[in-house]
Amino acid sequence: MKVRVQKLHPDAQLPRIATAGAACFDIQTIEHARVEEFGSCAIRTGLAFEVPAGHVLLVFSRSGHGFKNGLRLANCVGVIDSDYRGELMVKLHNDKALPFEFEPGDRIAQALILPLPVFELEWSDGLTATDRGAKGFGSTGNA
Repeated sequence: MKVRVQKLHPDAQLPRIATAGAACFDIQTIEHARVEEFGSCAIRTGLAFEVPAGHVLLVFSRSGHGFKNGLRLANCVGVIDSDYRGELMVKLHNDKALPFEFEPGDRIAQALILPLPVFELEWSDGLTATDRGAKGFGSTGNA
């Protein structure tokens, strides 16, 4: 499958998969950005994606940012629908008391494209019984 990517800014970089075993491709910024301590910052990528019909593009934090720098996506996971054609923006939140800075070309997030199942929601008067039933959080173990 080929996915069309539009370059909206001259400094935008085509995302790439870093290693043969990587699940996601890296997203880079086109601008200098500073995520203030305990603050958030929306960062431009200069890219728009043509996600194929029946698929979704999911954007995630980079593991190293979370473990090393206390950075995470402000909305946890970005969901880019197949009919969206605008610029991919990444909003990062800083959980540390130190600001963090990005330079143009730095990797700021990772993303993957997944197929979506086709399904239909319908009303029902009841649901199939299970051993767990409607037991709440922690009901499957000793939490």
